[in-house]
Amino acid sequence: MPPAVRFGVNYTPSQGWFHHWLDFDLDSVRADLDSIAALGLDHIRVFPLWPYFQPNRTLIRLRAVEQLLALADAAAERGLDIGVDGLQGHLSSFDFLPAWTATWHRRNLFTDPDVVEGEAAYLRTLAAALADRPTFLGMTIGNEVNQFAAGPHPDPDPVTPEQAGRWIARLLAACAEGAPGTPHLHACYDATWYQDDQPFTPEHAARLGDLTAVHSWVFNGTAQRHGPTGTATEHHAAYLVELSKAWADDPHRPVWLQEVGAPAPLIPAAHAAAFTEATVANALDCPDLWGVTWWCSHDVSRDLADFPELEYGLGLLTNDRRPKPAADTLSRIVRERPPGPPAPRTTALAVDTTPGRSVCAPGGAVFEAFARLTAQGARPTTVLASRADDRDHLAARGITEVVTPAQVTE
Repeated sequence: MPPAVRFGVNYTPSQGWFHHWLDFDLDSVRADLDSIAALGLDHIRVFPLWPYFQPNRTLIRLRAVEQLLALADAAAERGLDIGVDGLQGHLSSFDFLPAWTATWHRRNLFTDPDVVEGEAAYLRTLAAALADRPTFLGMTIGNEVNQFAAGPHPDPDPVTPEQAGRWIARLLAACAEGAPGTPHLHACYDATWYQDDQPFTPEHAARLGDLTAVHSWVFNGTAQRHGPTGTATEHHAAYLVELSKAWADDPHRPVWLQEVGAPAPLIPAAHAAAFTEATVANALDCPDLWGVTWWCSHDVSRDLADFPELEYGLGLLTNDRRPKPAADTLSRIVRERPPGPPAPRTTALAVDTTPGRSVCAPGGAVFEAFARLTAQGARPTTVLASRADDRDHLAARGITEVVTPAQVTE
């Protein structure tokens, strides 16, 4: 039987947000972790800020690495495993790039050989430091690094899909050099699946690394189009999990729902618990789901300026560590999780991105057909149109029927 689905949270420190690395307070971290563990979760995803850990290309601050290890050990004491994202990179609308990549030292994050080797050294160092911790889940190269590669970023680092693939492979290799035998992956925001000119592709996401990561945010046009209780909104995370499988070569490649949250005002605060319940329940109906990691643990303090309004209230817990209704809901789901894996999804929607990946985005033919099938009571998955006649591939996934978007009617 497949291992049980993991439940965790993206750890946002209650004191100082991710700037807590500048004034690291282990007692405060321990109190945060106590409040997370009390929900019954089993892991956290952690974000060292890249400029704080590697302020110079040849200087990786050992004190910062020691603080990361102290956090990992404190988590282990509370029964929490830890996954670590290396290149931060981008978090909650802010970019965190070291000075040796910017302005007078402006160099491409993905193609400059010195920058890439500096990134590799950093990731290898973090992985090696954590390698002997039995609670270490592995490295993610970075958080949504593909947002640096194209618009709407105001200052993108141009890269071709071929170069992006080589960059991912090089940095995954660096993680494996530091922590061999541990699963490592990379993570992109949903432009990978939805944006026609995004150089980080679905093939990269579904074929490189040991797991596929998907990040589900319904402020991408989904909730605007379908409302807070629409089928497409409540199944958006499940849709991304199943969409990713179209490009996977392994018919049972694990998929990590690595980020998902309830963004106000599109998901009103009074509806956050119901949205959490529906989103997680629908994701759990996806075969080969590795885990669900909610964004995020604690609210951002109102003492911190310039965040987009929605970022302040995304926590399961308040800034003073009190659980909110969505936290109680997730905690109950963890206790009442289904005893076994879901049945295969036997109906597959054929995905043809020849017109562009935007067919998979909100409003696109694939997206809307998936939502209609779901509303009609089906449990759809996806398959590339080029594989729709591959009987061995379909059989390996348990697919017995393939339909095109045009065949799906209201």
